[in-house]
Amino acid sequence: MSKKPVIAVFDVGKTNKKLFLFDEHYRIVYEKSARFIETVDEDGDPCENLESLRLSVFDSLSEVLRKEEFDVKALNFSTYGASFVYIGEDGLPVAPLYNYLKLYPEHLLKQFYNTYGGEEEFAKNTASPVLGSLNSGMQLYRIKYEKPELFEKIKYALHLPQYLSYLVTGKVFTDITSIGCHTNLWDFQKNDYHRWVYEEGIAEKFAPILPGDQIVETAFQGHSFKVGAGLHDSSAALIPYLENFHEPFILLSTGTWCISLNPFNSNPLTLEELKQDSLCYMNYKGTPVKASRLFAGYEHEQETKRISGHFGVGSSTFKTVKYNPEYIASLKSKFSQGDDNKFADRDLSVFENATEAYHQLIMDIVRQQEKSTKLAIQDSGVRRIFVDGGFGNNDIFMHLMANAFPEEELFAASMAQATAMGTAIAIHKSWNRTPISGNIIELRFYPRSTEEIA
Repeated sequence: MSKKPVIAVFDVGKTNKKLFLFDEHYRIVYEKSARFIETVDEDGDPCENLESLRLSVFDSLSEVLRKEEFDVKALNFSTYGASFVYIGEDGLPVAPLYNYLKLYPEHLLKQFYNTYGGEEEFAKNTASPVLGSLNSGMQLYRIKYEKPELFEKIKYALHLPQYLSYLVTGKVFTDITSIGCHTNLWDFQKNDYHRWVYEEGIAEKFAPILPGDQIVETAFQGHSFKVGAGLHDSSAALIPYLENFHEPFILLSTGTWCISLNPFNSNPLTLEELKQDSLCYMNYKGTPVKASRLFAGYEHEQETKRISGHFGVGSSTFKTVKYNPEYIASLKSKFSQGDDNKFADRDLSVFENATEAYHQLIMDIVRQQEKSTKLAIQDSGVRRIFVDGGFGNNDIFMHLMANAFPEEELFAASMAQATAMGTAIAIHKSWNRTPISGNIIELRFYPRSTEEIA
């Protein structure tokens, strides 16, 4: 029996750590998932268990290499961002993987921004809103001033995808999708590290940049294959769309955060956009992706709980609620629908039932989403909006979005494991001679309704 050529992808989230095998047509032929108990850093704050992660990578990779039916041709990694692994001269970690939610000392923030031109100008140049530890470069700055002895021990600071790649290859690299995502490290005007990275001696802690579509030849446990340097997960999820669609589009990736990604908007980030939660990502080919964020998934989760409690219905009820234009018309006539109206401020006793309240919740979310997505569109010629993730399956959300964007075609887009697939496709040419199929993304078109939604 001939072995099936495959690429292995480790997709490491905060909660779930997954390994996928994709065949040459990017169909998932094997999947394994693991969850680890977090450990704590020296301050008692929760953080990733690096040793569990390291062992899981080795064990899972060894397991698939032993499988008779697969021939692993290549390997790549995607993980959550804003997370560094610090390794010393001996190649071993010298510190915990500090959590990006760790509180950042206020006096160090003031010291940093006072030294490097103030929050607004700095944020504009680096496309990085002021986010404390979520700006991963600030984690290194903190170590330098709070733990100078540890700083001296650090040979390389590797973002998490590059650390996982290093575990297998023994080679150290930096990746543009990780350093170009709200890290405070990259100056988008100069297309280089910001001057503070050089002046503070941070640059020498970084390995050479390996383009996202490049690989290194690696031997592991008697097997030879091609290995990528790894990608930031948000950038990886965009890759299948860039491969399939070449006319300007927006990808609205929906989850806890709803992120509007526009790889066709090259306008520099303005201070006004930053204040409205816009930022830039970097795609795997090193070009900026204008983006805007909305905490809509979290709001939806909290407010559906409130509706469920008030009306005494199960939260699963809302998964099957269909768009009802009569509810929309009635709500528009009864209640204010202005930009200042937040559903969290609405009194649930004014609604007749849970379904009516839920329609109002989605109306309020879509009004915010319209503003957020338009920030990313601007004058970039976008004619299509692809919605993936949870809201893509929400009938009310999709119909209201179709009405909110009458000049654009709106599609619910779905594919199996977009982040992992994008990570695989990034190094397609290094292992796979089969052309990338045009049907890896399933699209459902939502026409504009006859009812006008203000």
